[in-house]
Amino acid sequence: MIPKTVLFVCTHNSARSQMAEGLLNHLYGDGFQAFSAGTEKTQVRIPAIEAMKRIGIDISHHESKTVGSFGEKEFDIVITVCENAKENCPYIPTRGERLHWSFDDPASATGTDAEKLAVFERVRDEIRKRIEGYFGEL
Repeated sequence: MIPKTVLFVCTHNSARSQMAEGLLNHLYGDGFQAFSAGTEKTQVRIPAIEAMKRIGIDISHHESKTVGSFGEKEFDIVITVCENAKENCPYIPTRGERLHWSFDDPASATGTDAEKLAVFERVRDEIRKRIEGYFGEL
């Protein structure tokens, strides 16, 4: 079986889309191949890497990239994970569904490092629940 390709898109490709990519590949990598991109290129946030590490998923090798870095590649499913990406995302070729799942931006969290990490973990868990609910049914 050829895995279906999935692209997760957020603004900076630094947290939400990166965690979604890691989660989908970890949970359902036998049937899906996940990628992530942003409308802007930045860097993967350290708290996102740490939040994923705490559940046994290593995304430390991930790099931030833009949607344009995939050229004309067609995806089976494209999922935006923030409002800004939904509104400003350039056209992405897809053979299938376009979905929008909105999650809070953990990068905007304030407080101590522990409090900020807790927000990344909460958003990670919300993304996981959404992935399990959707991809677990396919």
